[in-house]
Amino acid sequence: MALNPFFLQGSYGEQRLVQELINEQLKIYGVEVTYIPRKFVRKQTIIEEIQSSTFDDNFLLEAYINNFDGYSGAGDIMTKFGVSIRDELSLTISKERFEDFIAPFLDAMDDDEIEVATRPREGDLIYFPLGQRIFEVKFVEHEQPFYQLGRNYVYELKCELFEYEDEVIDTTVDEISDVLEQTGYIVDLTLFSGGTTANASAIINTGYIREITLNNDGSGYTSTPTVAISTAPSGGTNATAVAITTTRNRITSIKEILLTNAGIGYTIAPTITISGGGGTGAAATCGINTSSSGVISIVVSGGGAGYSTVPNVAITTAPSGGVNAIGRAVVSAAGTISNVYVINPGEGYTTTPTVIIGAAATTGIGTFWRNEIVTGGRSGATARVKRWTKSTNTLQVGITSGTFYPGELITGSKSGAEYEVNVSAANTTVDKYSQNDEFEVQADNILDFTESNPFGNY
Repeated sequence: MALNPFFLQGSYGEQRLVQELINEQLKIYGVEVTYIPRKFVRKQTIIEEIQSSTFDDNFLLEAYINNFDGYSGAGDIMTKFGVSIRDELSLTISKERFEDFIAPFLDAMDDDEIEVATRPREGDLIYFPLGQRIFEVKFVEHEQPFYQLGRNYVYELKCELFEYEDEVIDTTVDEISDVLEQTGYIVDLTLFSGGTTANASAIINTGYIREITLNNDGSGYTSTPTVAISTAPSGGTNATAVAITTTRNRITSIKEILLTNAGIGYTIAPTITISGGGGTGAAATCGINTSSSGVISIVVSGGGAGYSTVPNVAITTAPSGGVNAIGRAVVSAAGTISNVYVINPGEGYTTTPTVIIGAAATTGIGTFWRNEIVTGGRSGATARVKRWTKSTNTLQVGITSGTFYPGELITGSKSGAEYEVNVSAANTTVDKYSQNDEFEVQADNILDFTESNPFGNY
């Protein structure tokens, strides 16, 4: 026998005593940190690289700080990308506490999300409350101290300061959420809970264009063509119109031509010329009305606010024997009514009709939830909620995909909250690791690269 039979070389009782002493020491001299396991949401199967991950669980755990005299690592260094903070933290946790308290929960999760549940894993996060910082586990040392009494009792976690890249971190811990709310790429959306109805008035007269007939819709347009209408006789008002294009089978043509002003004083049908836009072949003719009055134009006096869809335009009916005028509103990107086209001027009006534009949609319903997805109704942009302040109707979002349009309706995926976007503030990147803009501004004060030779006099 190679070993001395009179010594136990690490009995179960001795190992239990060491483990319990370590557990007790960690509870006395350690700090309480939050262990946040990484869940894999999607991975590329070529080399198993992580495409996206989420952090939505948390476990309180006692840990001893090995570098008690301060953060280790390279510290704060200057790089060409700005000041980089490379603090590191080394923590010691109980092997038994992890296996008994955390591992069973991880083991119950889907294998695609959690691959190794029996020990701490590289890539998991540690929230360090003393510095209010989040660290990422870069290496797990499981053999130090080296097999005391034939067994290992602790894990040493070597951690680096976590650089946030818009991962989904939803631990439901307010302290951690507060740290993350002002981190990353943030968009401030000012919302409102109700729109304002637009106002418009009609102008009637005679000698106007009654209708425009599109004889040929043309093809090959890359932009909106120009519609020119020949001038009215002396003392009249020239008619104006716009073309509306459509694309079918990857061919863009003119769908219709709408009047912005039907004109005054025409005695013969004017000529309509369609030009520009990169296409060819479009042609149109028109008919006029010289015997009675119709709505030649609709003037918007107040564009309102909060329109996300085109509202109905109601025009007072014409007298008996006449034809009712029809208008169509145009909603701007800001959610206002920018114009009202004349679809049909009508005829037989003896007094100016009243124009009523439908009210903007009533919104302002519900309360957005932290970390839920919100989607823009017109832009299709999506983002994840960071903070919702009801008193000021301010919504801070991150992880944006696309750009939110002023005036569009945004909806919360879980809360069902609906609000109109009033103002989409300039996007800001809050990142303590990067000061590129500040460096560039200061560099421009030293070197002027608009000169042919910024380094000399010639």
